[in-house]
Amino acid sequence: MKLSRLGMLSLGLALVATPVFAQADKVVARVDGIAITEREISLATEDLGERLAQLPDERKRDEVINYLVDLKLGARAAAAAKTADAPDFAARLAYFREKVLLDQYLTAEAKKAATPEAARKLYDETTKAMAPEEEVNARHILVEEEAQAKAVAERLKKGEDFAKVAAELSKDPGSGKEGGSLGWFTKDRMVPEFADVAFKLNKGQVSDPVKSQFGWHVIKLEDKRSKPLPDFATVKPQIDQYLERKAQQDIIVALREKAKVERLDQPAAPATPAPAPAETKKP
Repeated sequence: MKLSRLGMLSLGLALVATPVFAQADKVVARVDGIAITEREISLATEDLGERLAQLPDERKRDEVINYLVDLKLGARAAAAAKTADAPDFAARLAYFREKVLLDQYLTAEAKKAATPEAARKLYDETTKAMAPEEEVNARHILVEEEAQAKAVAERLKKGEDFAKVAAELSKDPGSGKEGGSLGWFTKDRMVPEFADVAFKLNKGQVSDPVKSQFGWHVIKLEDKRSKPLPDFATVKPQIDQYLERKAQQDIIVALREKAKVERLDQPAAPATPAPAPAETKKP
């Protein structure tokens, strides 16, 4: 028997698709003969979310299967107790059906919005509008008293190595062991007294003692540059998330704008009185 082209195409699609659906519906466990499938594991994993986040990867699957075992047993017990006949069960079922429908719809539509082209366009537009931001790479030595800071400055003027003096004397627990290195930073990341001096220094220059709320600093500027923009690959996950959330918000706003919402639980707003007719002047 010969197959038509359409028949061959249908058969081919069936042969390709069957393993996918078979895998999703593959039974991986049974409790009292009730099957638990890969599809259910996937749905439960998504549903449990935060509860699984703290578990090691090797324990997550067992946790999900144990959860589904309890769910199947509990649902069977609830059915035997005729819980579904309770007055509010149908209302709860309808509510959660609508919730799942909305979640699925918004997720699908959001994925359509977060295309590679849309992400690249947003990245280009955003970075183009960003003004260059200056940042510096500096070291500092932190001491408690002004006299100590002046003594440090004198040692540095005589040619002692800044990093060695910092490792010896600096009270900063973070940078002291690193030779006073603070790495690259923008002006807003430091207290004003410190930042104002650091950003006025030239490369290689050492400051006079500077007082801040933390004590007395002697600062050395290692380098200065315009802060590099984040590359596209690094920020793409955040861009995709923004595009998806915006698309979902836009959908809800658009649906609201087209809908007629009536609040029957609130008293009707009083009618606005018609404006009084303008007085006609007599001749």
